[in-house]
Amino acid sequence: MNSELTQQQQNYASSMESAGIPTTEAALKNKFDQMATAEGLVFKNENDRGAWWRWLKNIAVDPVLWMIRFVITQVIPNQFVKTASGQYLDVLGWGYDLERYTANKAQGLIKFVRASSGSNLTIPVNTWIRTTSINGAVYRVKAIEEGVFATDDLYIWVKVEAEKTGLAYNLADDYYIILEEPISGITSVTNEFDWLTLPGRDLEDDDSFRSRFRGQFASVSDFHVTSVYKTMIANNIGIAHDRIFIDYTLAPRGPGSANAYVLFDLETPAQSYLDNVNSYIRDEGNHGFGDDMLVLAVPESLHDVSLKVWLPVNVQGDQAAALFENIEQMIRSAFRENNNFDVIQTQPFARFSKARLAGSILKKYTNVVSVEFDGGDIVSKQDIPKLSSLTITRDDIS
Repeated sequence: MNSELTQQQQNYASSMESAGIPTTEAALKNKFDQMATAEGLVFKNENDRGAWWRWLKNIAVDPVLWMIRFVITQVIPNQFVKTASGQYLDVLGWGYDLERYTANKAQGLIKFVRASSGSNLTIPVNTWIRTTSINGAVYRVKAIEEGVFATDDLYIWVKVEAEKTGLAYNLADDYYIILEEPISGITSVTNEFDWLTLPGRDLEDDDSFRSRFRGQFASVSDFHVTSVYKTMIANNIGIAHDRIFIDYTLAPRGPGSANAYVLFDLETPAQSYLDNVNSYIRDEGNHGFGDDMLVLAVPESLHDVSLKVWLPVNVQGDQAAALFENIEQMIRSAFRENNNFDVIQTQPFARFSKARLAGSILKKYTNVVSVEFDGGDIVSKQDIPKLSSLTITRDDIS
């Protein structure tokens, strides 16, 4: 059994063996024979054809082996925060006054535009707006409040909610652009920049949940204040600790002041989303004496990205159009506009390799001959690189 265990589980098995508890089938059967001999058992048949004796030994050994495996792989690991998972980690969390973040639906504002003013027009509740296909997935949001055009209005914003829970619905601007059922007089719909008022969230995974345990018991050191503020921010807006960066170096508002920057996985929500946590810290007195802490989204740096894609000359028409759409969405995913591709995304304080992104495109789309980006790597500091424009051109390989 031990060869099937992880290194950590093998350590648990070694501890049991040191205590005199056999953990392998061979060791257990040997122990069974020793006990039989010690008890003076005179009828033993070690012959290969001795079915009865083998059966007797197995019904004694196998259940013990099952229990030992369960103890090594489940019971012991789930006693510790570092190795516990699933519902066992949830139980440990309750002991630290922590609960796993639940999944929720994204909410935001969709802009409805009509051709002309001069009359009232109503956008009913449950009006559905969707995206085009993004790597085979379509995302929908629906109006959860009635929207009413006044006589002179050419456009209004309507509050919407995602069809399902999850961060995948936190798409960048201009993704939600299709009315499922046309409304007379409406010429366009779209989600604009800062459309997101409540980011959608997946059920918190074990690693993210585990990281919050450390914040509960931060040591009293230079990092204690950082941990306290990170915990307050994380618990208030439901985000992982490793998505929060606190900069004490600039003192932007004088001595005792600092900014906390929150990195969102996809679209950055409107500042109103962070206003609640700022009010909690700044207005309700949840800060150190003389502290001036302000929570902001990580600033975005905008980049013009252009590339050339070489395709076989026989890839034309709908096939070429679909391929270029997928390549575009894959690049946009790398710049955190959607979450539908397995691709390395931009990060603060990092070097983003366009060459690696080109390699990911070539690996996924085998009929692409070559990809060449203009310019070199994108080097970020305290910012998150996003797209200002994206230009893809084609060249043919005959």
